[in-house]
Amino acid sequence: MATSPALQPRTRIMARILGPYLVIVPLVAVARASLMPDIVADFTASPVWAWVTGAFVLLAGLAVIAVHPYWRGAAAILVSATGWLMAIKGFLLLAFAPSYLESTADLIGTGVAWKVVELLAAVIGLYLTYFGWASPRQVTAQATDSSTHLRHTA
Repeated sequence: MATSPALQPRTRIMARILGPYLVIVPLVAVARASLMPDIVADFTASPVWAWVTGAFVLLAGLAVIAVHPYWRGAAAILVSATGWLMAIKGFLLLAFAPSYLESTADLIGTGVAWKVVELLAAVIGLYLTYFGWASPRQVTAQATDSSTHLRHTA
């Protein structure tokens, strides 16, 4: 599915921001997995952390939703979905912090499932990083390659 040329620059900009973020944060979290239970425990020790974090995550998610309401093409879908997931996470941290943080602690406690989720996020981040930072000609050629062949055969 090709992305419209008019929508692609905004998707590329958002991919440049979200891609590296989704690579760095999950990989560092997995690398520091032994510290994560302590980090979550310290985070839950004061309700102000959940409130402040929730407010900023909600704001970031709403910003992505407002700036990037596009759902055409794999990168655009991943960017928009990330924005919505951020907004939902921010809301949950604001409205239901104890339950949300307990679920997070339980997921981290499982070890393998949490690491799989983190590594999946990192793979998505790698894809978005490539999409965002690759030469525009490379990305455009890949996105329009199939549609170009279809036009010539019709």
